[in-house]
This record gives sequence, structure tokens and C-alpha cells, in this order.
Amino acid sequence: MISEAKLVSLAREYGTPLFVYDGALMVERYRDLFRFIPSEALRVHYALKANYNPALLTLLRDAGAGIDAVSPGEVALALALGFEKERIIYTANNMTDAEFDRVMQSGVTVNIGSLSRLKKCAVSHPGSRICLRFNPDVCDGDNAMTMTGGDLTKFGILLDDADEAARIAASGNLHIIGLHEHTGSGLQHAESVLKSMDNLMAIATPERFGELEFLDFGGGFKVPYREDEARIDYVGMGRQITAKFDAFCEKYGKKLLMRFEPGKYLAAECGTLVIEVNTIKHNRSRTIAGCNSGFPQLIRPVLYGAYHKITNLTNPDGKPALYDVCGNICETGDRFAEQRELPEIREYDLLAIGNAGAYCYSMGSVYNLRPMPAEVVVCGDDVIDFRPAESEAELVARVLRK
Repeated sequence: MISEAKLVSLAREYGTPLFVYDGALMVERYRDLFRFIPSEALRVHYALKANYNPALLTLLRDAGAGIDAVSPGEVALALALGFEKERIIYTANNMTDAEFDRVMQSGVTVNIGSLSRLKKCAVSHPGSRICLRFNPDVCDGDNAMTMTGGDLTKFGILLDDADEAARIAASGNLHIIGLHEHTGSGLQHAESVLKSMDNLMAIATPERFGELEFLDFGGGFKVPYREDEARIDYVGMGRQITAKFDAFCEKYGKKLLMRFEPGKYLAAECGTLVIEVNTIKHNRSRTIAGCNSGFPQLIRPVLYGAYHKITNLTNPDGKPALYDVCGNICETGDRFAEQRELPEIREYDLLAIGNAGAYCYSMGSVYNLRPMPAEVVVCGDDVIDFRPAESEAELVARVLRK
């Protein structure tokens, strides 16, 4: 982990707000999964949507990771960074015909999640090798908006429609080389992972899908966000996953590859957003610490009610008090934390918002025409990449298309 002193030093050098990423930690989290799941069949495809910083992606590429892409743009970025097409799977929902055709032409594996799209594929791309995404009928995750299984989700073909999917595929001589499911983000229960595996494997019979090369069980591995939150026993879960998959392969009649697609687990803890306090305001019962960043640069607290640890980097020994840590955006809900106990915050103190590596910069916007922050990637003591923030002039020129 990057030390607090190092964060202060980087903020002084590069300015704030500043996203700081620990590249070595991200690679370590990638390698964790191979320690947790002791199977030669395991392949890890990083969910690029979590964080698309090119330097981080390059580190993962060199470590052997594949890519889970969810848009043509993500496919294009992965290919441009040197990921072989065989290491990329494209899973999109409600894609247009043009998007689908464009990605099919790239040669990456396309993961289809509806009978509608499957029928179109059978007509427009007969003989293709594809993957099918199924709804695992298991609902889990740390927020209702990121649960991707169960009756209310838009994702995946119903398990009940497996025979119909096989029939449609046969009509276009489509080769189903993989089956996929994803239960949700921030999975709370190990049994949910195992149950969703069971449900997918139940339909993966040689009679129905006899050309399988892999099963893909999605991502959603949880990381602790709160200080008192325990880490999941992934070692124990990994043993169960391995045993379950080995038993399936023996029953299926050949060894398949086992894929997982983590995003948050690899990226979240490697990132920190360093911000500066510029205003202290006492509003009767509330003390507001106003900062030089806002929810367009880290939206998860506003969007999901997500908790992110906040550290006072420059006054860590101050007397504790309660603060609303607020941003600089014209919205009342623009808060990184509400009634959070922190060491005394003074104007010009630097605050570090933790677990800012996943779904923070990648979900960012330029609302209020405030440019996204700079990014710096550190490995050990060395800065290996710096991406400056867009200036206001550059942003305005882009809006005016000049």
C-alpha cells in the first residue's frame, strides 16, 4: 500500500484532486485469485469497466490477464494495448446491430445474453463461435442496483430457455464454446457463488452444448470498504470452487477452462483520491468540510450510498470531530461522507479517499464543466505513469469541438 507520506508528497508534486494508483498492489490482487483457486483451468479476465487506466491495464496484460469488455470502445482499447483477441470476451447488453457486427469482425469472443440477439446472430453470422450468458437465478451483491441475477435483472437468458437457445444456435450452425453467468457486484455470501455455479453447470450438458471450451462465472468478488469489515475467506471458497468445477468436468467428459471476471477485487484497493479542503463552514448542527473535488469525480457515495474510508493526511493527530465532507458541485447531495468522525479538519488539509481504484474515475464525468483529475501510477517507490488533468481551456475547446 502507498504510505500516507507518499500520498502527501505526490499531491504536493502533481496537485489535487489526484487519483493515485498502486500498480504493484493491483497485480498482487490478480495473483491472489490463483492462490485462492488452485486450479490449472483458471483464467482471469479483468473487468475493464472498473478502471481503464492504460498503465494499469499494461501491468495486467504483462501479468497474463485477459479482459472482460462491455462495449466496442473497451474492446478497441484492449486490442490497442496489445491484448490478444483470444484473451478478450465481449459481454454487452442491449447492443445495436452495428455494435454487434463491429465486435464480431474483431475476432474476440462475443457473449450473447438474449434469445433475440442469438436469433439475429444465427442469421447474420452463421457458423460463428460464441458464448451464451445465462441468468443464474441467484441474486446477491452489495447494492440492489448492481445485482445481476434473479427475476428483476435485464441480464442473461433464462435457464429455462436453455433448450431453445441450443435450438436457435443449431439453426445457424453456431458453435457454443462457452457459457457465462454473473450474479452481482460485491457478493456477500460464498454460497451464492457456489449456487450460481451449480445452476449454470446443470444446463451445461454434452447433449445440449457439446462443444464447450470454458465456463465463465463472472466476477463480483468483494473487498472490505469499512474499517471494521472482515475480508472474505476466499481460500476456503476457492477450494470449493475447484472441487465443484473438477467434478463437473469429469461428468462432462473433458477438461474445460474456468473463467472469472473480477473488476473491483483487482482495482478498488489500489486507488486513492487525494483532495484538498478549501472551506470550513459551521452550519448550526453540522460542520462542513468543503473540498476541491465532487461527485462527478467519485460518484459511488451519491449513486449507491457507498462508504469510502477518509483519512486526514495532514492533521492525523487532530482532535476528532464530526464532519460532512462535501464537494464543489452545485448539488446538495454532493457529499463524500456525512457525519463522519475525523481528526480535526482545517482549511488546506489534504484528505485521502480510500478504495477509489474501481468504479470511480471510470464512472466520472465533467458535470459543471469541471475536468476529471490527474492520475498517477506508482510501483514501489517509482512513478511509472502520470496522466495530467484536462485544463479548463482544453475542456471548453472540446465542448466547442475546436
